[in-house]
Amino acid sequence: MTDRTIITVDGPASPAAPPRRVTGRALFFDGDTAQPVPVAIGYSDADQTLTFAHRGEGYRWPYADLRALRDQAGDQMVLRLRGDPTMRLLIDTEDDRALIRARAKRLGRFVSHVRRGKLAAWGLAAVASIALIIFVLVPVMADQLADYLPPEGEKALGDATFEQIRTALDDTGIAGLQTCENPTGLAALRKIETRLTDQMDLAAPLTVHVLDHPMINAFALPGGYVVFFRGLIEEAGTPEEIAAVFAHEIGHVVARDPTRIALRSAGSIGVLGLLLGDFAGGALVLFLAEQIIRADYTQEAEAAADTFAYNALLNADLPPSAIATLFERLTDDTHHEASAGILDHLASHPAMGDRIAAARAAEPSGATFRPLLTDTEWVALQAICD
Repeated sequence: MTDRTIITVDGPASPAAPPRRVTGRALFFDGDTAQPVPVAIGYSDADQTLTFAHRGEGYRWPYADLRALRDQAGDQMVLRLRGDPTMRLLIDTEDDRALIRARAKRLGRFVSHVRRGKLAAWGLAAVASIALIIFVLVPVMADQLADYLPPEGEKALGDATFEQIRTALDDTGIAGLQTCENPTGLAALRKIETRLTDQMDLAAPLTVHVLDHPMINAFALPGGYVVFFRGLIEEAGTPEEIAAVFAHEIGHVVARDPTRIALRSAGSIGVLGLLLGDFAGGALVLFLAEQIIRADYTQEAEAAADTFAYNALLNADLPPSAIATLFERLTDDTHHEASAGILDHLASHPAMGDRIAAARAAEPSGATFRPLLTDTEWVALQAICD
């Protein structure tokens, strides 16, 4: 839009245009310095341009490309040229403002300085940055934080998550899903816990609960929580099967796997919640409940928990094959509606057949084991929610 030769204002005015004024006055900002420079402006109606000269260089600004900056006071007009983000002309007389308005019909049009290609690139970069935070940095930070989280902080996280899960699973929406408190049933469960942990050096005592829900499942939470659903205890065929599941979940507690998955899930959904405007945390509660119950650990974490369980069971004089027996029965019992919970849960774990084979292989050939509960205690455990 710039002609680098001195401009001579000439050419007759169009008969339809307002009376031609050969020169006017304006202040020119060249975009390189902050100092305004007075210039003489002219109206070349023959080629429809506003003309002026500065430092020996001539400028032609087509009327069609003149834009007035918005939100200016009524006694001034600041012009810019479409396509040039820096140069400005300050028109300070009403006569010149009127002449320009009569000629430049597009003064009020909006002009964007941002090219669409650059805008798209910035948008993609922003999305990539968010994805990096959610799917890479947050998980890495969660894994590191889990190793340094003090026991009292981990226990507080477990307490809060347990209450969130109780609330999320309560269909009544009143007081949260109930825990099972039958005294003789609790005594039997504590007997299993004692048998398993007598030979363990745990960093903190376990907190064990049974939730009154038909889902066939169990899970661990941060801070030493091991939680069973009523459906799993009712479905088990022997107390040794409960002990095998118990030992597996203790393995997750010792490795602090629940803390990692809780921090990772909360961190990711926290970022997403801010982006989606979910400041109340509702999505966080539901997401944490689903992630913890499904216990979608890595296959390495699951294999490590299995190995821990085999050793814990043998040290407690209990059969590792009990977990294989439970898996086989649940797999065959596909007509049982409540089995869907643990079958979905196990679908994300290492291959079921491999786990069953590994559990049986962990048991010494011809080994015999000491009984875990009496018949009366086993009946009491299965009625823990009555």
